[in-house]
Amino acid sequence: MKHTLSVLVEDEAGVLSRISNLFARRGFNIASLAVGPTEKVGISRITMVVSGDNRTIEQLIKQLYKLINILKVQNITNIPSVERELMLIKVKAGLQDRSSILEIAKIFRAKIVDIANEHLTLEVIGDPGKISAIEKLLNQYKVTEIARTGKISLTRSSNVNTEFLRKAWTKQSMPLL
Repeated sequence: MKHTLSVLVEDEAGVLSRISNLFARRGFNIASLAVGPTEKVGISRITMVVSGDNRTIEQLIKQLYKLINILKVQNITNIPSVERELMLIKVKAGLQDRSSILEIAKIFRAKIVDIANEHLTLEVIGDPGKISAIEKLLNQYKVTEIARTGKISLTRSSNVNTEFLRKAWTKQSMPLL
């Protein structure tokens, strides 16, 4: 199972290196990693996605707390959160495919950030599911380059689990057979 960890660290040289070394020594692969400043000067948030069972992730969190400059580690996998990712995707777009690609971009609220004779570059922002969905649709055309930021996430102050609401709404809106 994939887990999302939110790690607050002191913004010091070598912190990310120590964290990645810990993961490498334990044989963990980091599926997604995003680092950036927080609302407090000198503090950074690292959001990472790692695979493992609950027990293994608990052990990993304990190991993270042993590292210097680690302030807080939180497994936010099952906590209501707002998740976003940014993807830039360059697609081969000849005249015959351009309108179809633009329609897909419109449906996903993607922005066209570069246009050339044979290519379109789109900027897509959304939850990881949206990013994967548009990428899958655009793969029917020739995708020539992709750059993704990795997931960033903050827990919801409202404590509303939108994933639960989305599933409940889908069940209600489906016709009964």
